[in-house]
Amino acid sequence: MKKVFPTILVFVYLLSACGLPGANVQPTAIVVATAVPTQQVTINPTLPADTGKLGSERTSAGDGMVQVFVPAGTFQMGGFDGDAQQDENPTRAVTLDSFWIDKLLVTNGMYQLCLKAGACQPPRELKSATHATYFDNPDFADFPVIYVSWLDASSYCQWAGRRLPTEAEWEFAARGSADTRRYPWGDQSPTDSLANYDSALRDTSKVGSFPTGASPFGALDMAGNVWEWVSDYYGATYYSQGLIQNPPGPKGADGGLKVIRGGSWADNFKELRVSNRGFSKSPDLTADSKSDAYKGDANNRTGFRCAAPGK
Repeated sequence: MKKVFPTILVFVYLLSACGLPGANVQPTAIVVATAVPTQQVTINPTLPADTGKLGSERTSAGDGMVQVFVPAGTFQMGGFDGDAQQDENPTRAVTLDSFWIDKLLVTNGMYQLCLKAGACQPPRELKSATHATYFDNPDFADFPVIYVSWLDASSYCQWAGRRLPTEAEWEFAARGSADTRRYPWGDQSPTDSLANYDSALRDTSKVGSFPTGASPFGALDMAGNVWEWVSDYYGATYYSQGLIQNPPGPKGADGGLKVIRGGSWADNFKELRVSNRGFSKSPDLTADSKSDAYKGDANNRTGFRCAAPGK
């Protein structure tokens, strides 16, 4: 993947032992309503008709996820700052139809509903960077699900009556239409009160723990915590094709790479920029079923959120 994940577990523990600055930082917790539904839920609900406007929220009956509404509009897509890389250019004005996007990252508790319904496969590992038990530990029910492949994420969103966002939708939801900000909250450099990044916590954090880092539309954790799968294949020169109306992403990519966005708990400020593009291998179902290519990439720094059309 771009900026290949070099973090080794041993390194993580060394950081802990050395008293890394920020290691004891505690994010500001907020109440996450219905993050892990306790009542019986309706599977694959029919989502309501679009009556949304800026600031609107709704809750999915399928998994209890709160979604925020993103009105149709035009925004500046790409890298406008000095840290922009080649694949973030050329910058251009992109116009999108309205859509809904999950306010939060999909949690372990939510993913377990899909697993119990027989619509999802278990995460590749049940641990996290610093916890031997994570996915099936109730203490982490409201933390982002990790060790899921692109196919796992796509299957979940389909089960929940939604889909993965496109890369353009993700960036619009993170940046908004008013400016060319570097981060969801603006141009201010990240701090420990805005995002989980740079190994300050050495692992994932509870979803929604950084409300001051919200995007202009109210989506949380769009910078740091975990990278997020989106629907698009990765193409380094895709922006040069000049597609400006609901760009769907390239039809395919060398090596079956899929785009990931947002950076993670282990990445620095450059990776958290809203225009930064990462990539990771998608499962190749034509390969040997026992091969790594068949499984695709899944790790302790990547999760996802879902989206749905506005109409």
